[in-house]
Amino acid sequence: MAFFSRLRPISFHRCRFFSSILSPESSSNPLPYREKARAALSLVKSEKDPQRILEICRGAALTPEFNLDRIVFSVAISKLADSKDFDSIRHFLDELKSRPDLQTERFVSHAIVLFGQAGMINDAFRTFEEMHQLGVDRTVRSLNALIFSCILSKNYKEVNRIFLEFPKKYGIEMNLDSYNTVLKAFSQSGSSSSGYSILAEMDRKGVKPNATSFGILLAGFYNEEKYEDVGKVLKMMEEYKMQPGISTYNIRIKSLCKLKKSSEAKLLLNSILARRMKPNSETYSHLIHGFSKEGNLEEAKKLLKEMVDRGCKPSSDCYFALVYFLCQGGDFESALQICKESMEKGWFPNFSTMTSLVNGLVSISKVEEARELIGKIKVKFSKNAGSWKEIEARLPR
Repeated sequence: MAFFSRLRPISFHRCRFFSSILSPESSSNPLPYREKARAALSLVKSEKDPQRILEICRGAALTPEFNLDRIVFSVAISKLADSKDFDSIRHFLDELKSRPDLQTERFVSHAIVLFGQAGMINDAFRTFEEMHQLGVDRTVRSLNALIFSCILSKNYKEVNRIFLEFPKKYGIEMNLDSYNTVLKAFSQSGSSSSGYSILAEMDRKGVKPNATSFGILLAGFYNEEKYEDVGKVLKMMEEYKMQPGISTYNIRIKSLCKLKKSSEAKLLLNSILARRMKPNSETYSHLIHGFSKEGNLEEAKKLLKEMVDRGCKPSSDCYFALVYFLCQGGDFESALQICKESMEKGWFPNFSTMTSLVNGLVSISKVEEARELIGKIKVKFSKNAGSWKEIEARLPR
């Protein structure tokens, strides 16, 4: 508390400044929570000073009850962690725990996750240990948060310790989410084979694995290129009378594309269609990214067309990836066509990609097309109009 007694006199006027933005006194009604959270998120994203970031969060009186507030918390903690201001993170989250409305397992679990996000795993454990002092009971919810915080901080050994010791120590029965999170830790740490022992423990405890359980194992074994184990997991799914759904196929397709085996992934798409299942936008997105990264841009373009023809709506990332890789491959005319389709939907690729496209169009004597593109960008992003005016001024006449 001594820290805050020193901090508050310095920051009082700043706090009032941020509070006036988040809860304007000129209005008879305070900002609705969504508008307040959006304003706080915008301020936090643009702010670089760690203390001001904290003051924005305090002024917004955030609560983990709402998803948008949780996003603000996450962005704030990430920025503080990037600046190595771990003391401020500790003081801020401990201060929040003293708020009566936040002395709930929901908030404490969220604080545990935020400590893990910041790489402060000792503080995550401390928070879990101190829950009774706050009058908050530990349940599987906070235990799962602690396991997840270890994953976020890439402290996989602690996950194993929690799995082996904490259920008995604290009298908490692990549930399906608990086991799946432990499986995720083994998968991400390159120890997917340890997942078999987790499945055996689940069986002993009468907890039936679901598609997520097997999907985590599949992703892990693909990442480790243990294809024999991939087959074993698929066989286990059959034994559990679990037919692979589209989510399982998407995990396999994504994994193969990451390994630059997009042609093999495309065979899985054919299997989906042969089984009269419907691929979704995620299915095509993974394939478009995969083929683009491997330089097979013709296949990527065909997949985008097929995707639309089948009634799947491409995400902005599909368009952005294609425009970027088409520019890298020197196919600026195709890149312009895809870019126009994207812009019609209100999706504009980033500054670097658009600059590459403009320069590419100039290189193939498409100066007017480049100028037209810049004009649309200036209208959409008036704040960056100055930078684009400079680029436009350098275009050949």
